Amino acid sequence: MFSLRVIFFCRKEMPAFFCSFVPQKAILFESNMYTIQESINQWLIDRGVISNTASVLDNTIMLLFIILITVAIDYICRYIFLNMFKRLAKKTRNQWDDLIVERKIINKLMHIIPAVLVYVLLPLAFPQAETPKLLDLLQMVCKIYIIAVSLRFINASLNVVLEIYNRKESFKNKPLKGFIQLLQVGVYFVAVILIISVIIDKSAASLFAGLGASAAVLMLVFRDTLLGFVAGIQLSANDMLRPDDWITMEKYGANGRVIEVTLHAVKVRNFDNTITTIPPYALVSDAFQNWRGMFESGGRRIKRSINIDMNSVRFCTPEMLEQFRQIPLLTNYIETKKEEGQITNLGIFRAYLTNYLKSLPEVNTELICMVRQLQPTATGIPLELYFFTRVKEWLPYEAIQADIFDHVLAIVPEFGLRIFQHLSGNDWKPY
Repeated sequence: MFSLRVIFFCRKEMPAFFCSFVPQKAILFESNMYTIQESINQWLIDRGVISNTASVLDNTIMLLFIILITVAIDYICRYIFLNMFKRLAKKTRNQWDDLIVERKIINKLMHIIPAVLVYVLLPLAFPQAETPKLLDLLQMVCKIYIIAVSLRFINASLNVVLEIYNRKESFKNKPLKGFIQLLQVGVYFVAVILIISVIIDKSAASLFAGLGASAAVLMLVFRDTLLGFVAGIQLSANDMLRPDDWITMEKYGANGRVIEVTLHAVKVRNFDNTITTIPPYALVSDAFQNWRGMFESGGRRIKRSINIDMNSVRFCTPEMLEQFRQIPLLTNYIETKKEEGQITNLGIFRAYLTNYLKSLPEVNTELICMVRQLQPTATGIPLELYFFTRVKEWLPYEAIQADIFDHVLAIVPEFGLRIFQHLSGNDWKPY
């Protein structure tokens, strides 16, 4: 059988010179193997072993001999090719060859060689004419092992591809993991079909054809996978979501950074370090808020108001204007407004806050920066501060906001104004 395979390969692929030489060597190899097997059989019989038992023993010894040969060949091939590839990887500046060495991709590929050799050489230990069932069983095991090792090699190679692209800046924020996972699912599916075809001794093509009739069932089983794949394409094509984006999705309780985008789930680490898992198709079908635009812009918005007691608003007297003129932030404003006549302490306070915000280095004056009045209510006149800070990180942002409003609340009485708040127990004093 071995010689027939070599002869066929020779006639199809090799020059005439080798075709006249290799088959003779192959036949000589096969005849030598059979000679060794017969010698072992005769030696066992001479030692008093029954003929049937001797046949079983010499087959087993031949199997062990074949395994020993394949292990030796496997070791030699790995020693030669692995060392050669490691030397080449050290000489290049590429990252992919270093990753191949680190993840032992070549090792996983080399495991196929002994299985193929055992499969080819098995008929020498268990001839088809003598032990057809045992030979078929052992070759079936070899086929399944080859498929499993190939699956492991392809899966590891895809993981290396993902890691290589994640290291590139242009692909770093792309949700490629979902696509790689889809390919891995497809590879696993094909491997399972091939293994089933080997076990039941049916053509894999006929099994794939038969699956067409059960497409509806497969659609139902792989519903989440297919929806996740389509959603991943939409999210990537429209640049709606990237790893490390801060998103808010109240429906799922998500308010934090995206740490992982996979085929079946988007993982979000919330501000309290809890993890929220969201189906990818939910991000396409439902609304969510992505804060990436804020982080990429020139500032983070602060929009907060204080309520001024309307009873404390009045026109400024000359003495009040003279006092306010001493404040550097108001000197130019008062000189400009003095000719208009009537100036209120609330108007001066609003001008002071505007100039105060623009004087702060943390405030981005290239964006909107204003102090405005809102509609008066039963709780006073809302005075809103609307501006953007250059700092966008959460903790420094909150500290800047707190410092600004500490100053605002402390400076209000200097302008003869009062903050409106409801009465509490400490506001009631006995006469």
